Amino acid sequence: MILNGQNIRKAFGKRMVLNGINIKIESGCLKGVVGENGSGKSTLVKILVGFIKADEGQLNVNGKIGYCPQESLVFNNLSVAENFMYYESAYGLRGNDDKGQAEHYKYLMKFFRFEQYLNDKVLHLSGGTVQKLNLAIALMHQPDLLILDEPYNGFDWEAYLAFKEYIDVFKKKGGSVLLVTHLLTDHSYFDAVYRLNKGIFE
Repeated sequence: MILNGQNIRKAFGKRMVLNGINIKIESGCLKGVVGENGSGKSTLVKILVGFIKADEGQLNVNGKIGYCPQESLVFNNLSVAENFMYYESAYGLRGNDDKGQAEHYKYLMKFFRFEQYLNDKVLHLSGGTVQKLNLAIALMHQPDLLILDEPYNGFDWEAYLAFKEYIDVFKKKGGSVLLVTHLLTDHSYFDAVYRLNKGIFE
């Protein structure tokens, strides 16, 4: 079990946003959380990644979490390579002589086809390539669980195919994915889909 949340509750003032959420994520699975705007999705994500604390309930995380937010966290005036260097430092990976980490970096470069863009500033890239970069940065530290918040925003078809392919590879290696979105048309790809409505899972 990578993540186990029990009876998670969160209110802002008198407004109850999450009202007793239970969620479990095992190794090697893909799960989804679907809900309209205002259903509590963003609050749940912030609790799961540790940005805010729940008012009640328990959350146990066994492993590293990678978080790919809806809004890109990359720096537009830096090149692709410079963005990787920046987040390498943020993750505490710079100066790391771990051969496995170096190979993982090369793997991400090749898988997402960043070699041709390494020296290009982000502001000159397509929206789909920027989203792939956002995703790759969330994977730099080799997380056990990848949490994706509205990942399809800005994806072009090539980016979508690369994303889907990587998720398959990631799962086969034992990684797990939680995808949070307001719209999901194909549930067959998922091990489970939770529908969040008015602070509860239906």
